[in-house]
Amino acid sequence: MGAQFGHWLSYAVIGFALVLVLEGLIYALFPQGMKTMLVRMLGVPASTLRTCGLVAVIAGLGLLWVVGPI
Repeated sequence: MGAQFGHWLSYAVIGFALVLVLEGLIYALFPQGMKTMLVRMLGVPASTLRTCGLVAVIAGLGLLWVVGPI
């Protein structure tokens, strides 16, 4: 049981690291574009942002399901 948790935890850390790399690249390569996008997001209704977030979660879970068990 403990070994499985450690295995899962290492994948979670790798996933988080990839998120940080991608986010950092976007901000490093397109800082002005990110500032513009963030200002535009202020005008987007919270319900739209919530829906987009839920779609992203479902897409991510679907992708993990397609890849199969770790």
